[in-house]
This record gives sequence, C-alpha cells and structure tokens, in this order.
Amino acid sequence: MDFTKFDIAAVIPAYRVERDIQSVLNGLPPFIKYIIVIDDASPDASADVITAAAQKDTRITLIKHTQNQGVGGAMISGFGKALELGAQIVVKLDGDGQMDPDQIPALITPLIQGKADYVKGNRFRDFQSLQKMPFIRRVGNLGLSFLSKAATGYWNIFDPTNGFLAIRAEILAQLPLNKIDRRYYFETSMLANLYLLGALVMDISIPARYGTETSQLSIRRTLFEFPSKLLATFFRRILLRYYIYDFSMMSLYLLVGIPLLLFGGMFGSVKWIQYASQNIAAPTGTVMLPTLSVILGIQILLSAIEIDMNSTPSSAISYPLEK
Repeated sequence: MDFTKFDIAAVIPAYRVERDIQSVLNGLPPFIKYIIVIDDASPDASADVITAAAQKDTRITLIKHTQNQGVGGAMISGFGKALELGAQIVVKLDGDGQMDPDQIPALITPLIQGKADYVKGNRFRDFQSLQKMPFIRRVGNLGLSFLSKAATGYWNIFDPTNGFLAIRAEILAQLPLNKIDRRYYFETSMLANLYLLGALVMDISIPARYGTETSQLSIRRTLFEFPSKLLATFFRRILLRYYIYDFSMMSLYLLVGIPLLLFGGMFGSVKWIQYASQNIAAPTGTVMLPTLSVILGIQILLSAIEIDMNSTPSSAISYPLEK
C-alpha cells in the first residue's frame, strides 16, 4: 500500500527523552506527513534536541508547554494540532524509543481500509517480547486489563495501557478532548469515550522494545489510583449507555438484579446473625427467601453481563480512505 497518498500525522509527547528523541525522529518513515512533538515542560534538553531536528526536517512541529500536563495533556495539544493541519490519521508513539516506527503500517492499514476507527498495540500476544517486559509492567498490565474491559465496554481488547495507537481524524474530532484524562489514565479514558461514540477498536500484535528507561507504572498508581478511576468510568458508562442514550433489557436486568442480590445478601446476613445468636434454627421460609433472591439476582446479572459483552462495537463508523 502506498501510504504517501494519505495525510498521516505522528504525535509524540516528550518528557525527559533527550537521549532517545533524536533516534525516534530519525526512525519515522517518510510517509509521515506531519510530526508533532510536545515538549511537556521537560527539565532536560529535549526541547533543544527537537528544535535542532526541526531545522533539518520541515515535517517537525514543536509545541512547548510551560507547565507539565502529563501524557494526556500533551496528547490533547498534539491532537488539536494534527486536526488543525488536516491529518486524516493520527498516530501516537512515545519519545523514549519503546515503540518501533516500523510497526506504524500495521497500525494504520485497518484505518485506511475502513476496518477500524481506532487501532492500538497489544504487547501480550508476542510471548518472546512479553518475557523481556519488566516484571512490574507485566503485573500492572495484567491486573488492569480485566478491570479495563468492564470499565470501557471493550471486552475484546487487551493491554489497555499500551500507548502505541492510531485513530481516524474524523473520530478524533468527535471526542470530547476536555474530558480525556491528562495523566497516566489517558489511554483508558480514550477507550471509554470511544465506546460512547460506538467506535470500533482493534488490537494489533506489536512487540514493545525495552531499554534502560524506568517504568512510570508505579505500584501505588496501579493499586490505588487506577481502580477508583476504573470504577468511576464503569458507572459513567453504564449510566450513559443504558439509561441516558438508550433503555433496553440490559437496563431492566440491572434494575432488578442488583436490588435482588443486595436484599438477599443483607437480609440473609441479618437473619443468620439473629438466629445464630439465639442458637436456634431459622425457619425454612426465612432461609429460602434470601437464598432465592441471591440466586435469581446472580442469574439476572449474568444475563446482563452477556448482553453487555455482546454490545461491544463490531463495525467501524468511518469509511475507507480514498485518494
């Protein structure tokens, strides 16, 4: 495929990458029409290196932040610039050299063909690369993946924190960028908002490259910050998807299943404590009522989960690109 026929922009957030950013810029393929680098108030010489590179490569545009805004904040600035320049596809890769620019064609081909609206890398399908992944990253990503599926509604994707991604410009233009998380929750926040648009997200197996850089995925963030954000994302998605934008059997199942489960659990616990403290057997009816409520509530919620899993967007809303 001749990628030079399309207007493709690469957006690169840069923070403490003075050692790697030059090789990243040099490695970008010639079919990339726009290279947008965001210096996110980096305290090192990253901006100087990028400025020098821009003098040799006219495709490079440098955006400077006076205050650090995080990877999400940097990407929001880059996305805005890419849309302003008229890009048809926007690719995001980091400035630390972890992401192989040679994999960009694999990311953008489904977008050009109209088979997906958003494509992201998946490091967990390459077992050789997975063995090279630092242990803390494996644990963090594996632990977050299931929670991210439930929170975002994309049950078919994995490796949610993978930042190697590409998106069609018309889909990007519909996203409420002011609601995208500006820190390390950026990728999951993107997925949550894409789901509400009905965008098709595709996973592509792309191995990551790891060098001597320090992982930014801390244990504190994994255990405390992400779960609370994922829980908020989950409730927001359910409320908007099944009660604001639509009302279906899924909505009814939740309205019936959750009260049944809660009633059965609480009523059964209270009665169990009451009769156990008196050292007498509870009446059959008192035992059966919470038991049946819990069983029925679980069955109804399992049906709701099945409906939700089948509601994952399955067709792209963008059309094939033609030039």
